[in-house]
Amino acid sequence: MNDAVRPLDDAARTPSTPASGAVSTARAALISEGAYLIPAAVTRTLLGGDDDEWNAFRAQWDALAVDRYAAERGTRRLRRYGHFLLDATSGELMPQPPEPFVQPQRSNPLYVGVDRAFEPLTGDFVAHPVFAAVVGVLADVASALEDPPAWHVKVHPFRVVASAAVHGLAAPEGRHRDGVTLVSSLLIDRHNALGGAGTVFAPDGTVLLSATLDQPGDLLLGDDRRTLHDVSPLHPARPEHPAYRDVLVTTFAPE
Repeated sequence: MNDAVRPLDDAARTPSTPASGAVSTARAALISEGAYLIPAAVTRTLLGGDDDEWNAFRAQWDALAVDRYAAERGTRRLRRYGHFLLDATSGELMPQPPEPFVQPQRSNPLYVGVDRAFEPLTGDFVAHPVFAAVVGVLADVASALEDPPAWHVKVHPFRVVASAAVHGLAAPEGRHRDGVTLVSSLLIDRHNALGGAGTVFAPDGTVLLSATLDQPGDLLLGDDRRTLHDVSPLHPARPEHPAYRDVLVTTFAPE
């Protein structure tokens, strides 16, 4: 992974109008409700670029590596992982040295205290302008929840694969927290897939928001400090062919 300090440019850190109104709405909804969905068309406008740029970013999901920890539990999942420090004032995005991913306490019950070593993000992924734009939009949203001098940004591109015999489990742990401030799930692509609905819950089990991300660019946001989330199983629409769902999960936690 490229270890150079990368400033987020102004376009990445300051969404353009009128789509910027969606960021204000998302900030307000997270404060009041704890969850919000930005539709694909709005997200794509916020991120800028054209279809060719998006498709080039989407191609990064073809270079993911097998998640052996999920495989041990019977789930076919591919992923990579990267950890960055984001200066909230300057917008400098600083890749951190490769390290195992460790779930914080009071979060994912399957893996708390377990060091999981994943393949790092590729240099092409980190250098892609869509990635910078995603981080910029999320930084704007996260600042409504907390205002630290810097953020730990953890980045998880996932592909969940399903067949007629084995459903795909994006969240084998079930309803859980990630132990961060902001958790987000950006749909990159899905193929021959049914299911995969994301649901955000209040601690008492009340459903705050439930949506199936079905358009590339749909972006689900949650205030992880006061909500839990889950994803329903994935299965193929045409049983004779495999299904997959590509998402980018990005979390923000104060330094």
